Amino acid sequence: MSNARLKTKYLEEIVPALRDRFSYKSVMQVPKLSKICINRGIGEATSDKKLVDVGVGELTTIAGQKAVPTIAKKSVSNFKLREGMPVGAKVTLRGDRMYEFLDRLIAVALPRVRDFKGVNDKSFDGRGNYTLGVTEQIIFPEISIDKVKKIAGMDISFVTTANTDEESYELLKALGMPFKNQNK
Repeated sequence: MSNARLKTKYLEEIVPALRDRFSYKSVMQVPKLSKICINRGIGEATSDKKLVDVGVGELTTIAGQKAVPTIAKKSVSNFKLREGMPVGAKVTLRGDRMYEFLDRLIAVALPRVRDFKGVNDKSFDGRGNYTLGVTEQIIFPEISIDKVKKIAGMDISFVTTANTDEESYELLKALGMPFKNQNK
């Protein structure tokens, strides 16, 4: 299975390399990827309820795990939005599914982006987490272009145990994330 590939690479190659690079005293200090959250806002959901079901279905297909609809917390009259209305979809991946999704994202989906020159290396939050915006769901091979009614994007957040952005950057780079400026 492909999910074992990245996990094995992490344990056998990345942990020793990061331990040497940042001179950690214990293997437990080495940062690791704890979860990947995929979030998708569906703005037109206020007028068409079926779009949320379609979004949840597509996200479930992409992630390989059941996605759940996200619910509005506040009412906003300008957007015809009521509290409790479904407005998007989300899924959180951990463990083997997380590594398997990351492998597919790096090896298959990202190279399919038009004019792809690498992902932005400035999207860290200061606490070691990284968020990547994808503009089209059709970069994933699981999504059939013929069945897509509306092109929509999503946010993919990589949550790590790293304390700094530099540690997180090195971890994601070692896992194969294609950053634009590899000479940091």
